This record gives sequence, C-alpha cells and structure tokens, in this order.
Amino acid sequence: MCQLLGMSANTPTDINFSFSGFARRGGETDHHADGWGITFFEERGVRHFVDSQAACRSPLAAFVRNYPIRSKTVIAHIRKATHGNATLQNCHPFIRELWGRNWVFAHNGDLGKEFHPRLHAGFRPVGETDSELAFCWIMQELAKAHAGVPTVSELSLTLSELIVPIAAYGTFNILLSNGEALWAHASTQLHHLERAYPFASAELSDEDLTLDFATQTTKSDRVTVIATTPLTSNEAWIQLRPGELATFVDGEKKAIGRI
Repeated sequence: MCQLLGMSANTPTDINFSFSGFARRGGETDHHADGWGITFFEERGVRHFVDSQAACRSPLAAFVRNYPIRSKTVIAHIRKATHGNATLQNCHPFIRELWGRNWVFAHNGDLGKEFHPRLHAGFRPVGETDSELAFCWIMQELAKAHAGVPTVSELSLTLSELIVPIAAYGTFNILLSNGEALWAHASTQLHHLERAYPFASAELSDEDLTLDFATQTTKSDRVTVIATTPLTSNEAWIQLRPGELATFVDGEKKAIGRI
C-alpha cells in the first residue's frame, strides 16, 4: 500500500527534514515507487507537486527536498498502485474547491472493487483510483450537509459520520485538509508526533541524518508530524487507534466537538 505524511504547525515551517526520509521510502528503503506528491498550504493558496516517477529518483522530489517552502499545513503521499496505473492523474494528493477554499486529500489503503458511491454533484474523479472517488464523495456529502461555511468543529463531526460507511469497504487511512485544520483517520496504521519546547534532536530512520530542532525553532513553535510509520528512530511516536479521526489545528491535536 501507499504511505502518508502530514504536518500541522502554528507558524510557517519547512518539512524538508521529514520529507527527506519519507521520499527515500518511495522506491529506495521501501517499495512505494508508483508516484508521489506533496501539497503546501499558504493561506488559501496551495503549492502542489506530483510526479509519476518514484520519489527516490524524481528530480522534482529532489527540488522539494532542497527548497525551504514554509507552510502551516502539508500533505504528502508516496504511492504503491492498487487501483489505476502509475500515471500523473492518479498521483495523490488530490485537490478540489469547496466554499471558496482548496481541499487536499491523500489515502493509504484499498477500498475494493465493490466501492462505487453515487456521485451526482459537481465533484468527479479525473483518474481511476478508489482514493479520488472517495474524496469526491466526501466533498459532495460535505456540501450537502452544510448550507454555509461550517466551523472546524462542525466539519470534524460531519467527517466522523461520513468516514464510517467508506471505511466499511476496506482500509481507509487518510489525510484531509482545507488549510484551517488537518484531519487524519486511521483504519490500520497512522502515527503522530508533536514537537514543542524544549526541542531536541531527531534522527531519521531512512537516512543518516540528524537535526537539532532547538537551533531551528523558537519557544512558541509547535509542530505535529503525521506519518504512516514513524520517520525517526529516537522520538516517541503515538499510533492512532483503528477507527480514530484526529483533528489537528496549529500543530495541536483537538478533541472532536471541543475545538
């Protein structure tokens, strides 16, 4: 299956360190070689990069690793194809507009051949993946559920209801964001790690690289990183419970309904 990487921070932050190790899993230290993508939110705009090449060999991935793009919310994905060929239109993350905001989605898992939700609104898949189909259905149902722009708390409650029928078809580990919040749902395996003062050093698991975050941050900074499997070997990652939907705002995990 695929792997996911997300970041939520309370100040614009670069994800170069985490993405460096994550990209190596795209065909070098792991077998997710059927494309990759990453999306950075900058206020309501996004920087969106996708490539059908393996992340470990992609010149575009090398550019992203070495270019310090700063963002408060990031979603990245490396792909092991189960539905659809290794083509650009099937690379995650996917983007759609709703309520005048960009929404970004990435999925790790397989929903099976029986997953055929009915689409009757303005959201249609461009590629052939079950992932993009699920994203379109979620966008459609969100638009139906709320007449106006909902709060993050209201969105969390609605998403917690919409995810249940999709996850019944198979594995549905996802990252979803509108730039205000980052939602993470775990069917099987998804981990998160919060970095805050006092900051320490971190060692990547997939690359011989260590970074002392105390030299890169201020006392008020807070960053949460979400990944399918832990990216570092010396930090205490927390695994989401199967079926859990977590909401992250400004690098902090929020209780649904209490945001």
